[in-house]
Amino acid sequence: MASGPDRNARVAMICVAVLVLMVGAAFAAVPFYRAFCQATGFNGAVRRVYAASSPATGAAAGTVVVRFDTNVNGLGWRFEPVQASQVVHFGENKLAFFRATNISDKTLTGRALYNVVPLAAGPYFSKLECFCFKNQTLAPGQSAEFPVVYTVDHRYAEDRDTRGQGEITLSYTFFPAAVGAGSGKQLSESSPAAPLGASPLGGSARGGL
Repeated sequence: MASGPDRNARVAMICVAVLVLMVGAAFAAVPFYRAFCQATGFNGAVRRVYAASSPATGAAAGTVVVRFDTNVNGLGWRFEPVQASQVVHFGENKLAFFRATNISDKTLTGRALYNVVPLAAGPYFSKLECFCFKNQTLAPGQSAEFPVVYTVDHRYAEDRDTRGQGEITLSYTFFPAAVGAGSGKQLSESSPAAPLGASPLGGSARGGL
């Protein structure tokens, strides 16, 4: 039978091992949750797809108006959609542009987070290409136009939670890029960094004015 000190040491080691496993599981839950949201459209998250789709035909054919909303949080940029809205055919691959201008006197790197309203549209709204898939950097006074290629699945018009809703709002908010979240670094300790729970991948920007 183990002596008192040995038994206490064994219990302490077990407790430490359990704590390490719990901390590891907590960190692992973030990318799993992000992947789940992007794959299913849960909580209004926009899905990412890797192949173009074909326009819907027959009874499933129809249109929806997509409106664009832009915001900036803690970043010295001006950010706006080039077009206020677009009429989109279900299944059509649509191209939209957003313009950002660095109005500060220093180079800044940002990351855009996104969502759609109504939230129930998330599973049917997919992006093939987006500036939000990676950090974006602008020099002082520089402007750039960023493209988004997206599509709305025809099942949007069939789901009881979304049918009859003729508009979808796609919203982007630019935050200062956080350390380790791509090519940029955190710009200021007093500025809010983009939440770590949403860090899409890939994408490119088209040079602007």
